[in-house]
Amino acid sequence: MSVDRVEKVESTESTESTESSESAGTAAAVTTVAIAYYPVAPGVRLNVRSGPGTGYSVVKVLAEGVQVPIFCQTPGTSVSGPYGTSNIWDNIGGGQFVSDAYVHTGSDGYVASRCA
Repeated sequence: MSVDRVEKVESTESTESTESSESAGTAAAVTTVAIAYYPVAPGVRLNVRSGPGTGYSVVKVLAEGVQVPIFCQTPGTSVSGPYGTSNIWDNIGGGQFVSDAYVHTGSDGYVASRCA
């Protein structure tokens, strides 16, 4: 069965450095961003869509038991799944969205910033 949602499991950290021009006399700035990974509902092969809704094309299907990062979240088509009914869609990568109703985040609301 293919469906559209995930849950928070662990965090990893990635570091991004931005350097200013030395001629301007400024020091390099370092930004640390923690990215949380959330499990997809047990026994679910989750559709990944090109946008935040069931009307968008399926770009791939996630295997059972995977965890996904949530980079940002946005409203879209309302979907019912193992974790309730939600119109929140999780961006798990460039142009890749899954319904939050299938992702165990531990919350009925937003757990990441809104997508721009």
